[in-house]
Amino acid sequence: MFPLNLVVFPGERLRLHIFEPRYRQLIGECLAEEKTFGIPTIIDKKLMGMGTEVKIISLDKKYGGGEMDISTEGLRRLEVKSFYEKAPDKLYSSAEIEWLETEEVFDETLRQEVKKLLSKLHYALGISKKLSDSRFLTYEMAHHVGFSINQEYELLTINTEADRLKFFKRHLETILPVVMETERLKARAKLNGHYKNVIPPK
Repeated sequence: MFPLNLVVFPGERLRLHIFEPRYRQLIGECLAEEKTFGIPTIIDKKLMGMGTEVKIISLDKKYGGGEMDISTEGLRRLEVKSFYEKAPDKLYSSAEIEWLETEEVFDETLRQEVKKLLSKLHYALGISKKLSDSRFLTYEMAHHVGFSINQEYELLTINTEADRLKFFKRHLETILPVVMETERLKARAKLNGHYKNVIPPK
């Protein structure tokens, strides 16, 4: 186990800098034995009950002192049943887990509604980003819609893409009016510093 103060989603690519001795040992063993490891989420210094299995895609750099830069990819969700600060005869932690499979419940109409809301958000923020046609749009966009870490974790706990899309839609419908009003006020504030050609009333 490699607990971190973040949420990793299945399919997500994540780069990590490994510097602590316990995690250098963990990653070294995973590289040597082609094994995966788990990243359970920590929020407010508390280990949460869920996380994600992660595989190492590449060892990008190894430093003289043993530190490493690695690229990883999220695989399956997992639930932590029992957590141990140290695995037997190891520096790193371990856990007893259960795999949580994503149920294939999908809603294409809802996905199109969410994509339209995402496009509106990106337009309001001046972001140019092509939206994927992936069946798991919510996992791909989870870090790009202004979720708090608690909201990202809640998203990880949802079993179906249809329910995750509903979660996304509620969030976007809440924040879009706020974002659009903020951008409108910013535009007005910029105009206040310009010279104006004012025609006085007759």
